[in-house]
Amino acid sequence: MREIQVVFGIDMETDIGSWTPFYEGVTKGTPLLLNLFAKKSIPVTAFWVADTARRFPEIVREIESAGHETGTHSLYHETMGDSLFEIPGTYPLLPEEVQPRIKLATDILEDIVGHKVVSWRCPRLFGGTHVTNALEALGYECDATYPMYFYNEQLFPYHPSQENWTEQGSLNLIEIIQFADMGMESKDDYGRDKDQWPLYRTQSTEAFIPHIESFMSYLEKNDQSQKPIVLCFYFHPWEFWEMPEGVIHYGEGGVMPDPFLTKGCGKYCLNQVELLIDWLKSKEASFLTAGQCARKWHEILALQEI
Repeated sequence: MREIQVVFGIDMETDIGSWTPFYEGVTKGTPLLLNLFAKKSIPVTAFWVADTARRFPEIVREIESAGHETGTHSLYHETMGDSLFEIPGTYPLLPEEVQPRIKLATDILEDIVGHKVVSWRCPRLFGGTHVTNALEALGYECDATYPMYFYNEQLFPYHPSQENWTEQGSLNLIEIIQFADMGMESKDDYGRDKDQWPLYRTQSTEAFIPHIESFMSYLEKNDQSQKPIVLCFYFHPWEFWEMPEGVIHYGEGGVMPDPFLTKGCGKYCLNQVELLIDWLKSKEASFLTAGQCARKWHEILALQEI
């Protein structure tokens, strides 16, 4: 059986992503996650929105002291790369804005933790060539952004091209692929149903696991290289604390998130993710931070070139 590498990325941001300015997940969901990860003895990468980290530096340090990795997730959860689908009132940064914003976000995180930060993920998995080139220039080791559900091409971590980040090239950066069920037929215009987030909480881990198995079967049928299977999942601390349903009012108006964003948040989600960890461990999967995964794939890809 192929080696299975699992990366859990926790996107540390406001509740329900960009739809609220609240931090119940960061302040109340994070301790629950840390307890779970300690109980299961697994490392994760906390991808911090820098503005969130600036508000809660003690939580950044607490996660680090528990043995987890600190990564970056933009300055204000803004769209950094190519918009894969429309989000009302959201516009991507101009290419020339990207590197200064990434540097500012990076500086904030590094000032808090006191060491270099090497792992990155774009909000919403909206990446771009100008993003990977900026990450390369700033000395990042990995970008855990590539949305397999949308591009359908890359199946394993790779060095992206300077001309097109979705293609293999010569950058030192390692692009880590985000899990998607490539063995299923999509019914969504953008392929988002292949992504499967957040099926573990809107339904159950029992419903989620067949999609992981489907992806594994897809690799066995379509790839003979026997390279390790990488399962990179993204979560958010607000999923592990009960979120309000219906209209959420703040400032001069309000938003009404789609039901799937809030369904199953809280104890149910925590229990289902514990079941997911147990199932992955039953498959003898190794759990890695994004940085650890990137370093392993530097070695794997270097051996392929010999």
